[in-house]
Amino acid sequence: MISEEEARTRILKNITPLPERKVPLASALDCFAAHDYFARLPLPAFDNSAMDGYAVVASSCKKGGRLRVIGEQPAGLDRQLRVGHGEAVRIFTGAPVPQGADAVVMQEDVTRHGSDISLNVEVEPGEFVRRRGCDVAEGQMILHRGERIHAATIALLASQGFSDLMVGGNATAAVISTGDELVKPGEELQAGQIYDSNSVLLNALLQHCGARVTTVEHCRDDRESLGAAIKRGITSHVLMISGGVSVGEHDLVKEALRELGANIEIWRVAVKPGKPFVFGNVGECFVFGLPGNPVSAFVTFLQFVRPAILRMMGATSLDLRQVPTKLAVDLTNDGDRPHYIRGRLEDEKFRPIGRQESHALFGLSQANALLRIAVGQSLKADELVDVQIWD
Repeated sequence: MISEEEARTRILKNITPLPERKVPLASALDCFAAHDYFARLPLPAFDNSAMDGYAVVASSCKKGGRLRVIGEQPAGLDRQLRVGHGEAVRIFTGAPVPQGADAVVMQEDVTRHGSDISLNVEVEPGEFVRRRGCDVAEGQMILHRGERIHAATIALLASQGFSDLMVGGNATAAVISTGDELVKPGEELQAGQIYDSNSVLLNALLQHCGARVTTVEHCRDDRESLGAAIKRGITSHVLMISGGVSVGEHDLVKEALRELGANIEIWRVAVKPGKPFVFGNVGECFVFGLPGNPVSAFVTFLQFVRPAILRMMGATSLDLRQVPTKLAVDLTNDGDRPHYIRGRLEDEKFRPIGRQESHALFGLSQANALLRIAVGQSLKADELVDVQIWD
């Protein structure tokens, strides 16, 4: 049995990014940038109005004074208007600021008198003018290689005229759940049976990472059918098998993999929940064997599988986000393995939630953070701790 640190190191040592690919900008959501991207244009590209109102020369404006309206500039093509002292141009939000103008007075702050306006406020230079390049400078880096592309990132790239992007590879994954006791949701349960929640859980976690799930299937505790399912699964980049990775007579995964020529790199990890854990490869497919208890499967996925898939897809940040917070209760780990406590980060405090056992799905469903407690470690209420956020 190896430490979780060693397990993670061994896994990531074997993983290399998949080949990059070009995708349309609209299809890049949640992908990872394969290159650094730089601004082609300043943003805004020209001085423009932040309000509907009147473009003016601030030094010619006094409260109660009058200005002559000499034209109108809507958003769109620049009409090349020029404003002098004692003049104003009717202007609309986003429209180019006319030459000579250095401020915009809001339409609510003037009174219109035919072709004149009277000012109801004082006007300062720069008021309600968005200066060229005040948001983004030309040549500024706007997206780092390995950074996840969010909806707002796509909008920023579109503002720079990008129509397609080079992104990381498209990781594919297959899921196999094992166990005679499992029944597909929707079917009738017999005595001693339970519904299969692991395959649904792992499918969702894979999709949340951005992987494309190719197949999800269930196998009984039968070596022949398990071997056939593994053969189908290893056509993907990643194969995940839940259950059957312990040391019982019905735990068949390790032998089934070896019969197919698998290289087993890891067998059991010192972590709670989740000691039964397999990592290896069959040809070019990486295989992860996760425990059958759902909380164990969840924790081992986040700690070991998620970083591997992100690296395949070209990500440079592989860790869950860590947030410093205060602990709501005293906690001690008297066990022989580091323990990941499931809990909720709320109101700037972390509180364990639900039963801290590997089968307890309800508590997991209410949790949003993990707290790692080392072997022999004791923590006190109100102590500052780092928790991992997964959603």
